Amino acid sequence: MASIKNNELASGYDIGDIATDFSLKNVDGEMVSLSNYKDAKGFLIIFTCNTCPYAVAYEDRIILLDKKYKEMGVPVIAINPNNPDVKPGDSFDKMKIRAKEKRFTFPYLLDEGQKIYPQYGASKTPHIYLLEKTKKGNIVKYIGAIDDNYQDESKVEDKYVENAVDAMLAGEEIEVTKTRAIGCSIKV
Repeated sequence: MASIKNNELASGYDIGDIATDFSLKNVDGEMVSLSNYKDAKGFLIIFTCNTCPYAVAYEDRIILLDKKYKEMGVPVIAINPNNPDVKPGDSFDKMKIRAKEKRFTFPYLLDEGQKIYPQYGASKTPHIYLLEKTKKGNIVKYIGAIDDNYQDESKVEDKYVENAVDAMLAGEEIEVTKTRAIGCSIKV
């Protein structure tokens, strides 16, 4: 029998679940919560980091997602789930440097004590959760990958996240609600 790593057993939110709010420190030192976004229609919660080649390959696309959808009420909120004691390149100080270098247009939060990513069930970086803000709470609408080609943006055939956000904003059913997140395992 093949061995299974802890984070491969991660349970967490499923489609239709209500995601609880959090309060995490942004690279600017401010605390960020979903409740800070009074006019949001939803959120793109993206678990990502500085050190994973997959996460780095997607940084520019994440910036574009934020620029495109923030205006429509669906901002990106990036969360670094890695333990900086295990992965020093993902320390808070290194996060600040990376956010400045890449000119992140969205909050880049540290999951201090690694309390949030297990609630979501994130296991990779990057791992994306689309939440729709409703009167009942923030409902999980999509879980998985950004698109179908991390290596070459020009060869992307399925833009999973964009399709999901577009459908949600149009009040339509999301065709693909789950995909397999491709990336590095979260460092615990």
